[in-house]
Amino acid sequence: MSARGARSRAAGIARRHDENFPVAFLLAPRDVRSDMRVLYAYCRTTDDIGDAGVATREERLAALDAWEQGLMRAMDHREDDPVLIAVADVIRRRRLPIAPFTRLIEANRMDQRTSRWESHEDLLAYCAHSATPVGRMVLGVLGIHDARRVALSDATCTGLQLVNFWQDVRRDLEERDRVYVPREDMAIFGVAVDDLTASLARPATCELLRMEVGRARALLMEGAPLRGMVPRRVRLDIGMFTAGGLWVCDRIAGQGYDTIAARPAPGRRGRAAMAAGVAWRLLTGGGT
Repeated sequence: MSARGARSRAAGIARRHDENFPVAFLLAPRDVRSDMRVLYAYCRTTDDIGDAGVATREERLAALDAWEQGLMRAMDHREDDPVLIAVADVIRRRRLPIAPFTRLIEANRMDQRTSRWESHEDLLAYCAHSATPVGRMVLGVLGIHDARRVALSDATCTGLQLVNFWQDVRRDLEERDRVYVPREDMAIFGVAVDDLTASLARPATCELLRMEVGRARALLMEGAPLRGMVPRRVRLDIGMFTAGGLWVCDRIAGQGYDTIAARPAPGRRGRAAMAAGVAWRLLTGGGT
């Protein structure tokens, strides 16, 4: 399959999913939008291999190994999977390091091997595989590689990943048997795993999540200056990622940090409002 045909197939994957990644970068140049769709298709497919379906742990690990081997074959023009052909084309043309792409695969392997995290530092190490590689891919397509902006992207992506964990505490446990809240933090507040599936969060659970959300918010605010340090045509999109994370933080706070009883999510209307707010701040020169 040609790179052009592979890109078309990858774009189809992006269009079939209603999430922030494929609908972002609408104001970016056409070649950037095309590459972002390919990145989304790669990230989405990698996560699906690690999460979707009823495969056993061993089958998923084998599939992830095969996916990584396929990526290496695609870099040598020896692969026929359209997503891998398309992403290899992006890597070559943009001269991107391959490490972020393989780290994302490793994050999915980690999910097969680990379902509980001991400390906040351990969780951050996981985010360095599951979250920050995506931001580095995006910056690479934009031609950004300097340490300052990469660090801001890492903070933003880690904050977003943590926010996602804290809004999905109950669902991650019930559907995937995963607890991302570190054991050390749970011990500090006297929270047990069973508390994470209660019909109503205990006060101690809410205080625990207050601390975790505060950490996520701090990272999002740390990374917020990135919006003003990227090309003008993508500032709205970069700002939207931060705004979305902060919106979830605010919603969690607004419901007393009880994400056990109800999961906060913006929906279409909420995302539109966030986009409008970011656009207004860009036009008026306001902050995030």
